[in-house]
Amino acid sequence: MAGKAQSDCLFCKIVAKEVPATLVRETETTLAFRDINPQAPTHVLVIPKAHYPDAASLAAAEPTIAADVLRDAGEVAAEERADSYRIVFNTGSGAGQTVFHAHAHVLGGRGLQWPPG
Repeated sequence: MAGKAQSDCLFCKIVAKEVPATLVRETETTLAFRDINPQAPTHVLVIPKAHYPDAASLAAAEPTIAADVLRDAGEVAAEERADSYRIVFNTGSGAGQTVFHAHAHVLGGRGLQWPPG
């Protein structure tokens, strides 16, 4: 169910502090932590604390929290001194989403090619 913590969700467990993560930033509505498999020198995940399976469902249900995720992604990039960075939302397994809790990848600290992946 959207919005409620899911007992089988890794990111919900990180929010609940049941699973450790290297936290970078925390607000009332979001949590940011380092990716365990970084693809760039700066690779931080920014998630809503409430559970939504993907960015589209988050934006439809809670546009203010979706905006919080984007704002915090930009602030994380600034704090990491990544003057050029990319914010990526993967939606669905075909796009590479492996944890079905909405999250933004903040990637920076190196040149990023286009098109991606």
